[in-house]
Amino acid sequence: MSTTHTRLAAFIWSVADLLRGDYKQSEYGKVILPFTVLRRLDCVLAPTKADVLARKAELAERGIQNDRMLKTVSKVDFYNTSKLDFVSAVRDQDYVGRNLRSYIGAFSENAREIFEAYDFENQLNRLDGAGLTYQVGAKFAELDLSPERVSNHDMGYAFEELIRRFSEISNETAGEHFTPREVIRLMVNLLLAPDTADLTTPGVVKTVLDPACGTGGMLTAAEDFILEHNPQAVVVPHGQELNAESYAICKSDMMIKGERSDNIKLGNSFNHDKHFGKRFDYLLANPPFGVEWKKVKDDVEAEATRGHAGRFGAGLPRINDGSLLFLQHMIHHMKKPDEGGSRLAIVFNGSPLFTGAAGSGESEIRRWILENDWLEAIVALPDQLFYNTGISTYFWILTNRKDEAHKGKVILLDARENWAKMRKSLGDKRKLVPDDDIAQLTELYAQALTAAQDAEHPMHKKVKVFSTRSFGYQRITVERPLRLRFEVTEDALAELETAKPLAKYEHREKLIEALRTLVGKPAMFERAEFETVVKDVLAPLGKPPAPVTKAVWSVLSVSDPEGELQTDRHGNPMPDPDLRDNENVPLDEDIDDYLAREVLPHVPDAWVDHTKTKIGYEIPFTRHFYKYVPPRPLAEIDAELKELEAEIQRLLSEVTE
Repeated sequence: MSTTHTRLAAFIWSVADLLRGDYKQSEYGKVILPFTVLRRLDCVLAPTKADVLARKAELAERGIQNDRMLKTVSKVDFYNTSKLDFVSAVRDQDYVGRNLRSYIGAFSENAREIFEAYDFENQLNRLDGAGLTYQVGAKFAELDLSPERVSNHDMGYAFEELIRRFSEISNETAGEHFTPREVIRLMVNLLLAPDTADLTTPGVVKTVLDPACGTGGMLTAAEDFILEHNPQAVVVPHGQELNAESYAICKSDMMIKGERSDNIKLGNSFNHDKHFGKRFDYLLANPPFGVEWKKVKDDVEAEATRGHAGRFGAGLPRINDGSLLFLQHMIHHMKKPDEGGSRLAIVFNGSPLFTGAAGSGESEIRRWILENDWLEAIVALPDQLFYNTGISTYFWILTNRKDEAHKGKVILLDARENWAKMRKSLGDKRKLVPDDDIAQLTELYAQALTAAQDAEHPMHKKVKVFSTRSFGYQRITVERPLRLRFEVTEDALAELETAKPLAKYEHREKLIEALRTLVGKPAMFERAEFETVVKDVLAPLGKPPAPVTKAVWSVLSVSDPEGELQTDRHGNPMPDPDLRDNENVPLDEDIDDYLAREVLPHVPDAWVDHTKTKIGYEIPFTRHFYKYVPPRPLAEIDAELKELEAEIQRLLSEVTE
């Protein structure tokens, strides 16, 4: 950030001195950010103020209300029809609160809703109660934020500096709405760097979407990257945010920079897609980790029933983590390949890589992505990078326009060691990714893309390249035959007494007493023989109901490797549920070959129930980068223990002397 940006942000920040005592540090932004927006909008409108008032009066005489006409006169995307301006509104110490409310109420709807989202009315009430409204207003009145004095670019950077400061001092919740700058920069580099040549095309227009945009940091970083490579490019940011205050910050940031703010929407992306029907060149997001989607469950499930005509046709993740819903939402907004395609980046924790067995919603979503060959890379980041969590995180980078050399391939990039320790921790954030590492990782990623035709390319220990099918597996069910012996024991009868089918059986007690006569008899290994014995002792009770008979056989039959082989009516061996096992077989391996090599040498009577086989996908990132660290030699450990014992003895002797 240049000295101009820093000075401006520092001056605005000095307003915090007035708030100290009446506001907690984490609340300063609730006052300073909306006042900054208000003062900037006022300065932007100043040159056309008189023209707007004249045009409004003219339209009023004709009984016309036309929002577009007034915006045309104001020469920006908003206007204000009050006779007051900011300076005159705060001039009268006794009426400053009333004047500010009147002034804000005269803004065009798109500007007014920003202050509503900031909950600015309540902040004015609070300032009034503390007797601070005039002092704060007067401080901002001293500040000239006119475009002639402060360009849109400078204003944008100063505002983002304020956002960063407020987010860091309120780090207990910052992670929900604010992503560390260096993380954004690395993410944007990896997302956009492969398109550098395309981005320099004269007059190029690129659209960007962040469906969980928070305060807008990712949208700004993407825009900056493109404009750095091509100042004549046109970047059109779009965003949606659930938190009203974060939405207000993002929308006002766009408005402050002179950009269209109407593309920033308030609402839940899952049940109110405010960008329905639109497709974008680039999509990026850092959605909240592990947040449940129970509140929108009905809407999401209803849309999922429409299959791929909706956004969630690939599958639904478990209710306590909506991360993969965000990813499906973003994929839905990608341009089709014949429209030029899209690139997408999203921040996840480790869960979406492997959570969910074959056939689960999570596995089916991964399968859909990999079988469509959209996954370009997974990048593992250092832990302790974010403000509100110290867990490991990952970038997922997707595209539907892979180069020919990279088709069918996925890059795994291990950046877990690319970090430096922060001088001062901010919440859970204790590490950052230095600029040199960002440059190194960006270059490494570009090399991986160009060399991706070589599986597991040895260019660097941090990079591995795999086939998309490498992450798939067949979940097979290995069965073994059911072998039973038959006997009556006291334990079996105790279990039978509590069996549900016998609860209302009128001869329950007599049945159990009749069977008790067989306790202590030798076990039998032929069902037919045992069945005859049981029928004889139960004959006086008549034929029991089928559920009772089933319950009796259930407790009197015991799995035994030496027992009688049980078969179905076709003579096929019946499976023993207690011996059932599951195995994951690589997707491209023949199941029967796997069985013959890995299973039958140990259990020759096993077989695979092919009707239960499921296809699953997971990305075991850490397994592919596992480094074996041998244990220390025993002699070394013994020597260290002896040193410690000697040190303890020395310390004890000093105490007792």
